[in-house]
Amino acid sequence: MEVKIIPVIHNISSVQKLIDMARLSFGFGYKNIIITKAYGGAAQNGVAEVFKISLKENKGVVVLPDLKDVIDLYNPKKVILIDKENSKDEIDIVNPPVNNDLMLVFNGSDSSFSPSEISLGEPYYIKGVKGKIGSVAEAALLLYAYSKFLA
Repeated sequence: MEVKIIPVIHNISSVQKLIDMARLSFGFGYKNIIITKAYGGAAQNGVAEVFKISLKENKGVVVLPDLKDVIDLYNPKKVILIDKENSKDEIDIVNPPVNNDLMLVFNGSDSSFSPSEISLGEPYYIKGVKGKIGSVAEAALLLYAYSKFLA
């Protein structure tokens, strides 16, 4: 089953974390990565580095001001926010729930999504993970789990 899965990194200031997220996405076969609400070093240097990586890998990068913008433009059928504090359900990485046109949103900061951001999707966390492991580790687990559904 081929599905469209869109990885998004939101609210990010770390250059290295942004580069790691792009490398993970591209390395697992995702065609694009979307960056929203980049600020600080990520906005100044990280976005340029990710563009350079994407050109070498023949992949795409989209940079938008906020999460609402990407949802309005891509209009996915389901938006999953990876958020330990607000999750009401878990994703089993052995058998992840599959929806065509799925957007996976990872929070680049150490804080949770804001209430207005939570209202844009459904908060989930990873089954079996007891503590907060950070967005790069979360992305590694989930992007790998969903990569088997990519064309």
